Amino acid sequence: MSSIVSKEKKKKPDWLKVRLPSGPEFTDLQKIVRDNKLNTICDSGNCPNKGECWGEGTATFMILGNICTRSCGFCAVSTGRPDDVDIYEPLKVAKAVKLMNVKHCVITSVDRDDLADGGSDIWVKTIASIRRLNSGTTMETLIPDFKGDWDNLQRLIEAAPEIISHNIETVKRLTKEVRIQAKYDRSMEVIRRVSEAGIRSKSGLMLGLGETDDEIYEAMDDLVSVNCDVLTMGQYLQPTSKHLPVVEFIHPDKFEALKAEGIKRGFDYVESGPLVRSSYHAERHMA
Repeated sequence: MSSIVSKEKKKKPDWLKVRLPSGPEFTDLQKIVRDNKLNTICDSGNCPNKGECWGEGTATFMILGNICTRSCGFCAVSTGRPDDVDIYEPLKVAKAVKLMNVKHCVITSVDRDDLADGGSDIWVKTIASIRRLNSGTTMETLIPDFKGDWDNLQRLIEAAPEIISHNIETVKRLTKEVRIQAKYDRSMEVIRRVSEAGIRSKSGLMLGLGETDDEIYEAMDDLVSVNCDVLTMGQYLQPTSKHLPVVEFIHPDKFEALKAEGIKRGFDYVESGPLVRSSYHAERHMA
């Protein structure tokens, strides 16, 4: 039996209400994304912070297309057979970063388990292109696990973005249901290798899927044991009726308490709140 019990759809509490996107910065960024035929996790992932972030001229670019080879139970990104790799995508992203005058950019990707290199070649070229056109811009790369192919991960480590992030997404017990094709221990190994390379490491948890406090603390301790520097925690929101249901809406006070607990357990920085997503206020995670 599933440990995430199906329930009648819960009504969102007031603290999860967000403002609608508006303003000239939002419009300008939307035009840049569309004109350059770019993908963003802001759109593909139905991020609740799109209005705030785009209104401030920041976005998280998603490379390697917008179709994922995995079918995670929480994710709004489409699953299926991806299109061919766009060899011009690294340059397109770099030009968009320059047009937006971004000082700290976040890049993520779909999983490309169909590719022998897991997409690492495009990852490395994207980092190089951004650096070539934007010498003062720092980068965070939110990466997949490359199915445990450590040579592909090493290529990304050698490209040396300022932060490498890889989300465990949920606690160990729920990983098999929430991240069907992923492995908890494999994700920990990703973080360990990044940290040992001397690169600032980061991971994230979604809460409200039925995890217990002790399981959250266990995940924190596991991440600290592999020297993870930054932790983000946010509320899981069900993208569609076909995705995993929300078991619980976590109160903002609980997120604050978990932030304090994370700092106490050894993280350098913790971002914790109902609307927090991995790239939310990402520029703060550099320090």
